Amino acid sequence: MKGDVKKKMSSNRGFLDFLLEQLSLLDSVRYRAMMGEYIIYYKDKVVGGIYDDRFMVKLTKASRRMMPEAEMGMPYKGANEMIIVDNLDDREFLKDLFDAMYDELPFPRKKKS
Repeated sequence: MKGDVKKKMSSNRGFLDFLLEQLSLLDSVRYRAMMGEYIIYYKDKVVGGIYDDRFMVKLTKASRRMMPEAEMGMPYKGANEMIIVDNLDDREFLKDLFDAMYDELPFPRKKKS
């Protein structure tokens, strides 16, 4: 392995379980495992995901407004930057964040048959 290649670590299932518990004030939250990470959906829209045991949400006007000082990060090489959510202990904040972001998020594209 070359020195500039960083070994990718997958996220811990325990972190996913913790996050899902913190999101328990919301209905219609689900996840999908993908290549060792977890994509988080709210009412069938992708809100963000867990990448290297960091919860990250898509950058929207609402997410930036609610977390103006939050650190940005790349979930994986070639992806758009996302906001790293560090206020995971406040369930009410997470509920408000998801609700505020919802209208700004696109529905997933339909797969061609």
